Amino acid sequence: MRRLLWLGIGLAVGALVVRAVAKKAQAFTPQGIAASARDSAIGIAAGVREFVEDVRDGMAEREAEIHAAFADGLTLDEDLYPEGRQHG
Repeated sequence: MRRLLWLGIGLAVGALVVRAVAKKAQAFTPQGIAASARDSAIGIAAGVREFVEDVRDGMAEREAEIHAAFADGLTLDEDLYPEGRQHG
């Protein structure tokens, strides 16, 4: 009875190992490499898309600040000329 228990455990562990090795080996097939490249490209595209959205949000925010400053008659050069100097 004890031998059957160990045989069952051995078969289960062996099946798990074979399955894991097959999964890893599939990653090195042409289809696996193509899938990995596709996933990488999708990740890069998503990162670029997020960057572009952040830039657009920043541009819209800055544009709103500029419009508000012009509407209020304020100068936008306070960061460049804190003493109130005028360029030129």
